[in-house]
Amino acid sequence: MIVVNLDVMLARRKMSSGELSKKVGISPANISILKTGKAKAIRFSTLDTLCSVLDCAPGDILEYRPE
Repeated sequence: MIVVNLDVMLARRKMSSGELSKKVGISPANISILKTGKAKAIRFSTLDTLCSVLDCAPGDILEYRPE
């Protein structure tokens, strides 16, 4: 199972979901879908932008946990 740790990164950066949404250029609804782990996929370009805005690596946002 892939776990999305976007909440953790937002807390570490003291950034709101709304602020992230504006900086990344995706809707607040899509940020919410990512945060809740309900997304079926993510574009590499979106992941790249998220990492750039949050100053992190993809592994800081996405984590694999065996079921």
